[in-house]
Amino acid sequence: MSQVSHKPGLYTTEERARRDKTLWTLVQGVLAPVQFIAFLVSLVLVLRYLGTGQGLEAATLSVIVKTLLLYTIMVTGSIWEKVVFGCWLFARPFFWEDVFSMLVLGLHTAYLFAVFTHALNPERQMLLALTAYVTYLINATQFLVKLRAARLEARQMSASGFSPVGGIAG
Repeated sequence: MSQVSHKPGLYTTEERARRDKTLWTLVQGVLAPVQFIAFLVSLVLVLRYLGTGQGLEAATLSVIVKTLLLYTIMVTGSIWEKVVFGCWLFARPFFWEDVFSMLVLGLHTAYLFAVFTHALNPERQMLLALTAYVTYLINATQFLVKLRAARLEARQMSASGFSPVGGIAG
């Protein structure tokens, strides 16, 4: 007789209930698109500077704002993970996303260091910002895939007559 292997869902029933109840879910839901818009604006400004040599101050300020938003979403995200999963970071469902987030944070922090210490010239600073932005895009994609998985999981549970909060619907 063979055993059937069942991959655990993204959330347990209790975790889903905590996720849906906490204000930190809304905070993350607001900050993520705000940060993405800041990223898009900044990306245009950085590419403009690299292409024309103009707008260094605007590009630099935009990367700093984007980085501060990243720090904010990481701090509030760790609070969200603590509330939902009981640990500040590296919760089972988001372990690899959090690992990659450390690289994203490291590159954004390296950018700030380079700007404030003049460790790199402006062109290299902007190239470092672009590198940080590539990792941010990968990380954002990781989280979007998880968000989609959570929505599909909820839809499947609902279609099967299972209420995520109360057990069997009926």
